[in-house]
Amino acid sequence: MRIAFDAKRATHNGTGLGNYSRFVLNTLSTYNSDNEYLLFTPSAGKPSLRSKINNGLNIQYRFPKGFWKGFGVKSIWRSYGIVSDINLENMDIYHGLSNEIPFGLQKSGVKSVVTIHDLIFLRYPEFYKPIDRLIYKFKFKRACQKADRVIAVSEMTKRDIVDFFNISPDKIDVIYQGCDNSFKVAAAEELKKQVKEKYKLPDNYILYVGTIESRKNLLLALKALKESSNKIPLVAVGRPTPYMNEVKQYIKENGLENLVTFLHGVPFGDLPAIYQQATIFVYPSFFEGFGIPIIEALYSGIPVIAATGSCLEEAGGPDSIYVNPNSVEQMRDAMSYLINNPDQRNKMIASGKQYAKLFDEENIALELQKLYNKLID
Repeated sequence: MRIAFDAKRATHNGTGLGNYSRFVLNTLSTYNSDNEYLLFTPSAGKPSLRSKINNGLNIQYRFPKGFWKGFGVKSIWRSYGIVSDINLENMDIYHGLSNEIPFGLQKSGVKSVVTIHDLIFLRYPEFYKPIDRLIYKFKFKRACQKADRVIAVSEMTKRDIVDFFNISPDKIDVIYQGCDNSFKVAAAEELKKQVKEKYKLPDNYILYVGTIESRKNLLLALKALKESSNKIPLVAVGRPTPYMNEVKQYIKENGLENLVTFLHGVPFGDLPAIYQQATIFVYPSFFEGFGIPIIEALYSGIPVIAATGSCLEEAGGPDSIYVNPNSVEQMRDAMSYLINNPDQRNKMIASGKQYAKLFDEENIALELQKLYNKLID
């Protein structure tokens, strides 16, 4: 089977959709090695990201040709010019990994799949610019309508696709995403020591990983920390946005400067050691398409506190703790409970690692292959 992928995110994006794209490509090329995988991307992208993609005989790259190589048109090649290139390659399936498929693909005879990650821009429009919402809605809805099959990364996302776009649930397969293998193995003690010294990590700390933006609701954890009698420091790892100003203002006004550390631009290779030395992990986001940092925490052996209201229960499983994203009291009590109860933390660590097996690569590769087989049978 010859499968084409929109691989721009895999070669250009270090987080989010890039991580998903690399995960799918590596998983398939490892466990379904009889297929041929062609990665269509407008340019070679970042060497550091390409190095994270399997370099096997069953993976090949394809770049724009002729007219489409020109400055200013490579950016729209993914939406238009790519179809003629796919036809020349005699592909069986095209998989759009990041919410869209090219125009005219359905006329080519090539079967198509699109992965939809979330419809947060429709559930929480206040977090997005009006022009971005219009573009996303047009691209995502069209992709769901035109693709032969739709992959949703969670049951929550599937329900949103049905509700917002009126797509039949029979057309949608829920296939979860896993995380990088580096979170599944214990970091070497020497690496942990180096990372601890490099970032001046305390002996015990509450960890948050994610973009520091209003939707992800970091302020809830800070407010809970202020009210808690257990003053364990909080370490927040992620890219700052203008919301950071509000967060810092709260920290200053409430005398939390010595209890909060922000880490930006952390190399991916340092993350497992940061996770594995944390006491608990908090993810108070109002809404997510799935919540990969929770999976990373489970594999890392860290008990999780997450928010209700979206799909985080799917990611964290039945033994993680979930709180109302608007309740400082619930977050405070959950944090204190885990900090004061090491036996409960150990129980949650064991059950979390067991639950995380649901996201093992081999299982996901099998689900993807079943989907591809259905398309060409």
